[in-house]
Amino acid sequence: MRYLYTFLLMFGFWLLLSGKFDLFHLTLGVISSLLVSWMSSDLLFIDSSKKGRLIEVWRLILYIPWILKEILLSTLHVTWLALHPAMKEKIAPRIVNFKTRLQSDAARVTLANSITLTPGTITVRIEGDVFTVHALSDKVASGLPGEMEERIARIFTEERP
Repeated sequence: MRYLYTFLLMFGFWLLLSGKFDLFHLTLGVISSLLVSWMSSDLLFIDSSKKGRLIEVWRLILYIPWILKEILLSTLHVTWLALHPAMKEKIAPRIVNFKTRLQSDAARVTLANSITLTPGTITVRIEGDVFTVHALSDKVASGLPGEMEERIARIFTEERP
């Protein structure tokens, strides 16, 4: 059943984005949606024996406005750094290593992607539970991992050890 739900969701999304309703394009949409559903239905819908997936998806949706706000604030900070007359003194690039408490691969990848999406930081490496991040300034470096890790831990219902 999860294959059907994934197919319907993918095909609906494809229709929304493509806006093409002729036979050729609809056929391509069905084929590509079937292929994506076959490869990834377990990512979107998990067996009913594993509860909580819908809660994770809902929490991830609620995380999106927060991360967009952080991206905007970081963009403003990087712009301020780039335009500041004392730019050479304000920019202090460094490599920051920190140990995360996140356990699941999905949570760690979400954290790494969130860090990289935020201007002024790039996740360079993840080895086990140690993240290596390039930070552009002291302000950015001091905020790692911070609230972002806490919010992602709540998404994936990972409690403090």
